[in-house]
Amino acid sequence: MAQETQAKHRPGALKQQNKSHKHGRHRTKGELDREFHGRVNESAKSMTKKFKAAEKRTVRRNQANQVRKQKRDAILEKKRQRGGQRTPPHFVVVVGLSGSADCSAVVEALSKTISNTDGGVVTTNEQGIVHASIARFRQRVAFYIPPAENLRSVLDAAKVADSLLFVTSPEHVIDEPGDFCLKCLMSQGVMSAVYVCQGLNDLPPKKAADARKTMLKELDRRFSVPENKIHSLDSEQDAMLVLRKLTEGKVKPVHFREVRPHIIAESISFEAESAEAEKGTLKVSGYLRGTDLSADRLLHIVGWGTYQMAQVDSATDPHPLVLQKQRAGKASSMETEEEVRVLAKPDPEKQLSLVCEAEVDPMQDEQTWPTAEELAEADASAQKEKKKKQKGVSDYQASWMFDSDFEEDEDDEDEDDEDKGEEMEAESDEDSWASCSEGDDSQSVTMTETDIGDTKYDAHFDLEAEQKLLKQRKEEREHIMFPDEVETPFDVPARERFARYRGLESFRTSPWDKDEDLPAEYQRIYRLGDIRRLKKNILKSELTNSVTMGQYITLHIKGVPKAFMECYTPGSPLVLFGLLPCEQLMSVVHFVVKRDANCRDPIKGKTRLTFQVGFRRFSACPVFSSHNKGDKHKMERFLHHEDMCVASVYAPVTFGPCPVLVFKTDSMGEEELVAAGSLLSTDPDRIVLKRLILSGDMFKMHSKKSTVRFMFFNREDIEWFKKIELRTKWRRRGRILEPVGTHGHMKCHFNGQARSQDVVMMYLYKRAYPKWTYQPEQPTQIAQVTDEEERGQAYEMFD
Repeated sequence: MAQETQAKHRPGALKQQNKSHKHGRHRTKGELDREFHGRVNESAKSMTKKFKAAEKRTVRRNQANQVRKQKRDAILEKKRQRGGQRTPPHFVVVVGLSGSADCSAVVEALSKTISNTDGGVVTTNEQGIVHASIARFRQRVAFYIPPAENLRSVLDAAKVADSLLFVTSPEHVIDEPGDFCLKCLMSQGVMSAVYVCQGLNDLPPKKAADARKTMLKELDRRFSVPENKIHSLDSEQDAMLVLRKLTEGKVKPVHFREVRPHIIAESISFEAESAEAEKGTLKVSGYLRGTDLSADRLLHIVGWGTYQMAQVDSATDPHPLVLQKQRAGKASSMETEEEVRVLAKPDPEKQLSLVCEAEVDPMQDEQTWPTAEELAEADASAQKEKKKKQKGVSDYQASWMFDSDFEEDEDDEDEDDEDKGEEMEAESDEDSWASCSEGDDSQSVTMTETDIGDTKYDAHFDLEAEQKLLKQRKEEREHIMFPDEVETPFDVPARERFARYRGLESFRTSPWDKDEDLPAEYQRIYRLGDIRRLKKNILKSELTNSVTMGQYITLHIKGVPKAFMECYTPGSPLVLFGLLPCEQLMSVVHFVVKRDANCRDPIKGKTRLTFQVGFRRFSACPVFSSHNKGDKHKMERFLHHEDMCVASVYAPVTFGPCPVLVFKTDSMGEEELVAAGSLLSTDPDRIVLKRLILSGDMFKMHSKKSTVRFMFFNREDIEWFKKIELRTKWRRRGRILEPVGTHGHMKCHFNGQARSQDVVMMYLYKRAYPKWTYQPEQPTQIAQVTDEEERGQAYEMFD
């Protein structure tokens, strides 16, 4: 009997499926006991993610509130450092933007308003600075009007000003000199500015509103000016509003003066060492601003150079803050009873030296004495150069102008030849013009009114300067059309003419030794390494023999020339800045500048320009280069119109950031703003490469091979430059295969089909250095040209 199988029940599709119990994502108590075995966490209550997020949000909010409070306290502390009882007065420089603006009337109106208030005191010192004590604001203000005809005085006064008060009028909002002055001031840096328009209330309401709109439009074309910053001074309420804006307005910090102590002279006296001595001690009294002053450090007098301090004395504050009128006599008596005492004297072992150049060791040179062959060659070249000496040039000047063994390149000779050709053409034209004029004079002796007018016009006309300007414009136009292209000389072998140049496979990635073939000037400069770290360490270091900022002190400056008092004009601003360590040392300084839109004349490299770097002013002949992030930078022969450019000169070290103004003096002695920018770095290792492009034409072509001519003119030059890569204007790249014949033809191979209209180019490079043409600002204008200036002018650049 077969075994029967038991049937199993299979649920159908309609069978109810109950969901399992969802106990949540947490573990049960039993599971936790089995896992921890009775161990307990450190905190009695475990924080959830939501609680942690809420706590982080609270922490961030508290941190933001603390940062906001710190910034507010810092701003209030800066405001308390100006105009208080123990702080310097708020220094305001009044500048007129037009010839019709009366700055003296503005200062008189403000002084009269202060005198009419309760406890207001107004005094004037010997430098023409008007001091006012405002008891209502618990502030003291100093007003100064620099000479409007002297731009340097205006700029020097603005360097130490807390606020600038610009004065204009409805008739002439801003004229050409005022526009130029305003542009220089804004490029230099302004902490705060207030604008005052005179005579608005004298006009009808409709014309006054139109005048205000016109003034806003004129000023907005140059920079943004809020409408509420233009005020009038037709009533005492307006004057009080201007005073409140000056004393309580927001001040924009200028870094180069915030980290250095500075003084605007209130009183000046000079004591000579003896009756016959040429130097003496200059005593300058004023309020110490910026930071604390160390007697061991050096002091820079703007326009006069750098000196050492003998001692620092405390002086009686001649303009104290008087809070009540009845206390004025008591306060003044207390101030007069204070005795003058010495605050600080320099330590002879710690006082910084005035030496700015490194000591040159001639024993470090590879060769200490020339050989007989070199002496004979030098005599031969001297005889040759003596024959080339121009008319009217002395032997000493000719030794600078034609010495090309070390200082100048050999490739300048062709440019001299071209210049001579142009000069000969110009002389021939002048001779023909002179002969015509002589013929005319022989026919007629009388002069008409037109001739007299032309003579007067020619008296103010510099023909040589115009010819030089025309030549530079032609060179600039040629450089724009054919940048860096030169013609290979036919009579001089290219391997000798361009012996100092080399080819680079890639301008960006090819290496270049920064210590190779350094000029002799590099023995006179200092290499400071990481300039940012050095500045950071200097600012963190503690001062020795220091004087606290805010006091009224007297500086004893030793070694000042006796000619100071003879050349100094009373009433002009005398500004002093304390130097940081290493700021008197010479090095290679780079400035990134942009050319001014109103400067139309071409600015060629190595042209003597005047630089104002923060508190310093000097003249030099810069070398221009491109501004990029690579390790090599291409030299620019002209200052570009739109792009940023780097100007490199030998100059004293200056810690940035620092504004830079560049001026050019024309033949009439007037200064023109050429460019403005900022300090880039102090780096002697910055590599600036001068590029030359040799060009040739296609002669025969077959597939990727071509025969090129007119790049070289002999077989030896082709073999010399054979390894350098070739490029074309149609972006072909190739190499020289072999010379063909003996007249400079060569067979080349390119990476594509060449075209008949294409131009073959070879790029050559060499390192360029600035010339030692640094000359600090002199107090008096010297008519004759110094030897250094002659040397700088003689070094004209190639192309």
